[in-house]
Amino acid sequence: MAVNENASNEGAGSTGQILTFPEGFYWGSATSSYQIEGAHDVDGRGPSIWDTFCAVPGNIKDGSNGDVACDHYNRYRSDVALMSELGFDAYRFSIAWPRIVPEADGAVNTKGLDFYDKLVEELLGAGIRPLPTLYHWDLPQYLEDANGWVNRDTAYRFADYAEAVVRRLGDRVDTYTTLNEPFVSANHGYVTGEHAPGRTSMAEGFAASHHLLLGHGLAAERIRATAPSSRVAIVINFTPAEPATDSEADRAETERQNDLENRWYADPIAGLGYPAKTAEHYEWDYSEVHDGDMALISAPIDLLGINFYTRSIVSADNSYVAPPDTPRNTMGWEIHPPSLGSLLRELHARYKFRSYLITENGCPMPDDKRDGERIIDDDRLAYVRDHIAQVHAAIQEGVPMEGYLVWSLFDNFEWAWGYGPTFGIIEVDYQTQERIPKKSALWFSDAARTNSIEI
Repeated sequence: MAVNENASNEGAGSTGQILTFPEGFYWGSATSSYQIEGAHDVDGRGPSIWDTFCAVPGNIKDGSNGDVACDHYNRYRSDVALMSELGFDAYRFSIAWPRIVPEADGAVNTKGLDFYDKLVEELLGAGIRPLPTLYHWDLPQYLEDANGWVNRDTAYRFADYAEAVVRRLGDRVDTYTTLNEPFVSANHGYVTGEHAPGRTSMAEGFAASHHLLLGHGLAAERIRATAPSSRVAIVINFTPAEPATDSEADRAETERQNDLENRWYADPIAGLGYPAKTAEHYEWDYSEVHDGDMALISAPIDLLGINFYTRSIVSADNSYVAPPDTPRNTMGWEIHPPSLGSLLRELHARYKFRSYLITENGCPMPDDKRDGERIIDDDRLAYVRDHIAQVHAAIQEGVPMEGYLVWSLFDNFEWAWGYGPTFGIIEVDYQTQERIPKKSALWFSDAARTNSIEI
């Protein structure tokens, strides 16, 4: 189906005002390896914690897995061509650690590197900036067998893997991201158990959180030594918390939640250390922190990637109930674009990082309206448009934003939710692997081509 049709705001609400972005602002999309690549046992790839986690009945809502997913491993050329046809400037993808170092002996798998080498070349040939993330949750299973991120040695193994990737891709990549959402890796994987590896220990969560950051610091050193002209970034997810009332209890609980979800990783990277009051509240004894760790972790980054989806309203007794007319997506998350604008201003005021990039922002929607084959997702279009408008406002107030990447390029495997929630601006027919851009993709294509949006 053609992708060069015009997509207006009609049906999604519009005032007709045009917001133009600074020259050099870039537009693109984001994905991750386990969610789209498939080819789980091809060319020497070893098993990851997600292969293992998906094999346990009940862990994934629909009983599915990422064995095939969007088959991007075999279809990357046509996928890049589609991005090019849509006019994207950038593509954020993740590299599958189990493809590069599939076995515990640490040997590098050349065939695994070959895939990402070809992907980078394909992107560059299409005029699309490759933005690889080195870790988007798919830890090799042999490392989990050795205690995963609870084991300090995993951070050093991560640095070795990072160096192998950077030696191959070199300065053809201008920005390497070390980790994606370390909070989710540590909390969902080691505390709540809702993600791989499925553990449920607060103590292990704190250990994992520190070792993830140590891995970031060690990998950043290797990146700078191996590709000194490339930039170093990390991607953190932010869910700003607000108190349900002005009570002391609600405000205290909100502060703790903001510390754990929104400051636990950014503060140490900025040289502020871990939030002390919250560490004390949860009785974390810092035993995992060794001499020199915090200096490694706080070495200046070139870019902070920001993943934003929603905010949270906090009541100490969990009594808060949102009004019935609160707009939500199909996963139940509130839709509140102004929280992104507030977040961007607050992050820059607190940290003064050199540059910021929206690395994920998007929403799952019903996708139940069609015009012929095309999904007419005015709700997703409005979500993306209204959040991009918040980015524009932040730029006007001096926040150095360099681009916006929508999550996600494709409908894909959505972790513990399986294939139910559809975040993509492009529909995927999993039987035929046909890609069909939704109305939101056509709108986003216009935004990318004109470097502007109509609100």
